[in-house]
Amino acid sequence: MEYATLNGWDIAIVVAYFIFVLLVGLWASFQSSRATLKGYFLAGKNIVWWPVGASLFASNIGSGHFIGLAGTGAASGIAVGSFEFNAMFILLLLGWIFLPVYMASGIYTMPEYLRKRFGGQRVRVYLACLALLLSVLTKVSVDMYAGALFIQQALGWNLYVAIVSLLLITAVYTVAGGLAAVIYTDALQTLIMVVGSAILMGLSFAEVPYSELQVKYFQAIPNTTLENPETSCGYPREDAFHIFRDPLNSDLPWPGMVFGITISSIWYWCTDQVIVQRALAAKNLSHAKGGCVFAGFLKILPLFLIVFPGMISRVLFVDQVACATADTCMDACESEVGCTNIAFPLLVLEVMPVGLRGLMIAVMLSALMSSLTSIFNSSSTIFTIDIWRRIRPRASEAELMIIGRIFILVMCVISILWIPIIQAAQGGRLFDYIQSITSYLAPPICAVFILAVAWWRINEQGAFWGLMCGLLVGLIRMILDFVYLAPGCDEEDERPSVVADVHYLYFGILLFGITGIVTIVVSLMTQQIDKKFLVRLTWSTRFETAEREEISVSEHEMEETYEKEDDYAEEETSFPRKVLDWFCGTGNKRQAVDEDQTSFTKDTSIKEGHREKIILNIGAVALMCTSVFFWAYYG
Repeated sequence: MEYATLNGWDIAIVVAYFIFVLLVGLWASFQSSRATLKGYFLAGKNIVWWPVGASLFASNIGSGHFIGLAGTGAASGIAVGSFEFNAMFILLLLGWIFLPVYMASGIYTMPEYLRKRFGGQRVRVYLACLALLLSVLTKVSVDMYAGALFIQQALGWNLYVAIVSLLLITAVYTVAGGLAAVIYTDALQTLIMVVGSAILMGLSFAEVPYSELQVKYFQAIPNTTLENPETSCGYPREDAFHIFRDPLNSDLPWPGMVFGITISSIWYWCTDQVIVQRALAAKNLSHAKGGCVFAGFLKILPLFLIVFPGMISRVLFVDQVACATADTCMDACESEVGCTNIAFPLLVLEVMPVGLRGLMIAVMLSALMSSLTSIFNSSSTIFTIDIWRRIRPRASEAELMIIGRIFILVMCVISILWIPIIQAAQGGRLFDYIQSITSYLAPPICAVFILAVAWWRINEQGAFWGLMCGLLVGLIRMILDFVYLAPGCDEEDERPSVVADVHYLYFGILLFGITGIVTIVVSLMTQQIDKKFLVRLTWSTRFETAEREEISVSEHEMEETYEKEDDYAEEETSFPRKVLDWFCGTGNKRQAVDEDQTSFTKDTSIKEGHREKIILNIGAVALMCTSVFFWAYYG
């Protein structure tokens, strides 16, 4: 493949983008109170609604979304857009059901919530480890693969030089500034993504108007298929312009789209650290809800900015994007499985005029960097709060701040080492990979969180054994999926029935049900939790003001609070340590203690003004009506 060449304007745009993002990130770093856990991991709980909403959107829409959504749209049509419409409802669940409980409980991380809710440590540690694993399997790996794919297709740059450069820039302001820097750079990158993608969408529809797309998409059949009338490979789906598809024989059956996606979405939007951490950083519940509504309206955009352009890419470059034989696919994208993943990069290279190509490169880099910074910061939070504190219960706050930053650097190294593994992976539809892995591992977490928030009777034994049963069943199906690969076009399906006949979305529903039943049965068969331990930890107790007692906290675990320095006199420190303290914000002991002495009641308050409630509820109803309209129109 011939790689694109950048002219002076393209290079200027990319360089200006890097400089501007770095400056915004560093500005946000030194505006925030970085010397405390709350300042570093929750941006001081002082973010207003619009950066919260923009960060929710940018954290979700990574480079994997651009490559995966466009590729799935090219392969099978608009049904993948239902993932976006479903998220519009689930974001309201986050704001109106889950966040009031999370905020009232005063937590930093999702595993920490389960620790407070159930007592003990095994559920917390298990969820922390699984969350870090899912970050690698479904977030870091996918975004790194997608970003690398775009860089290779577009520029022909050395892969490792490009990726290391990106990681270094993101690490600088993520390590320095914590969540505040990530949220404000996400807001900037959301603007860049929307503007750049909107320009590309306009140019794409200028090439193939929507009315013509409804005809030409079904005519986008590769030459190898036309020359071989005996094959069924390479033909577009007949239901490409419909979301609701056959419940038994389609690629995305409609019951799975309605219920299976909802389960995965609740896990992602309501219990995943990357997403919830942004909402927890809001200055109060009203701003958190406003951010959820804003992000919900932004979720309308991917169908039009990414999926439809992916379908247009198939029309314009049918022999490459829709290649139907191993040989032609190898020639087009060096993958025998298929080349739909190059739909978006091809569109950028061939449709965008010289000069604007740099803007789209900045868009893809924005998507990649916004996701990576979000993942790094949230993974750092989980490791510091839920794992390192377990290893060193008496760690000082300064130690926790430094460990959190070091772990981000470790994640950068893991990301670089993961690149060859992703390159060797099959080049199938990226978005299907994300959703299938999620359907095998996430439903048990979703079930336990829903039950924990909704019903006080659920206890630690029920939650633990529900998670263990769900993990066992999910891993069996995931391993079978890797052992018995899906057959190619015109090949006989010889996989076991549980793999061949049970769609991953249906399996997610089944796994959710199994986990829920086990959790409820074991909880009812074991001792219930006294309600004095559940103050502000469930939906029914979220407004209680009594002091909560901790469950099953041993003398060792009581020390799981950082030590405070009592002497604030100036101490002699080495010059390198002064530089480190200045960069990380860990040297201001007085600021750290002053921040820590801020009223706990303010941080955990979920009271809202009457006017704010009315405005937010109107916004929520408008968002629901908008989502229902799109479901019905494209159903």
